[in-house]
Amino acid sequence: MNSNYLMIQSSIGRKIIMAITGIFLIFFLLLHLSINFFLFYGEKTFNNAVIFMRSNIFIKISEYILALGFIIHILLGFKLHLKNKKSKGKIDYYIKNDITTFSSKSMIYTGFLILCFLILHLMNFMIPIYNKPIISDYILVISLFKNPIYTLIYLISFCILGIHLNHGFQSTFQSLGFSNKRNFFWIQKLGYFYTWFICCGFSIIAIWFFLKN
Repeated sequence: MNSNYLMIQSSIGRKIIMAITGIFLIFFLLLHLSINFFLFYGEKTFNNAVIFMRSNIFIKISEYILALGFIIHILLGFKLHLKNKKSKGKIDYYIKNDITTFSSKSMIYTGFLILCFLILHLMNFMIPIYNKPIISDYILVISLFKNPIYTLIYLISFCILGIHLNHGFQSTFQSLGFSNKRNFFWIQKLGYFYTWFICCGFSIIAIWFFLKN
């Protein structure tokens, strides 16, 4: 039987694939936030940054890889959740620590809510851009952040993402075998820093442009 098939079918194999796709998503959030920071430099700078992202062949290829990774991450997450639910005495999701946290127990639910926000986010950005290709990306983003309902949903979504990342970051390196007793402390601290940086970064941008005249 094909070794790749056996890897996907095994619980350990699924966890490793989940971890690899998780790393892709971790880097994507950093890249996405770095582009959003250009909003502070004005319309021309931000639009040029977006144009560069869209015209770069390597980034375009990585977008397809990321989309595939995201789909695999979601499907395997649900599959692992259902399997663990059927197995008595097992902790939900792929945690190896003896102590469960709210983040670890709610991974499947926060993941589903993040997916809902992502669909809403893509609908608000992709549909207007394709229907009106002459619209400025900067104006589109700023107009969305001026909408109190969208901004509120945006902020709540990043709070939920923070809960998801709080456990997901550590579990990613744990599943890949990097989180032993010696370096778990530093991975945990790095995970906290990354989570706060990502969630606060996106949230501050949204609040800033919502309050800006």
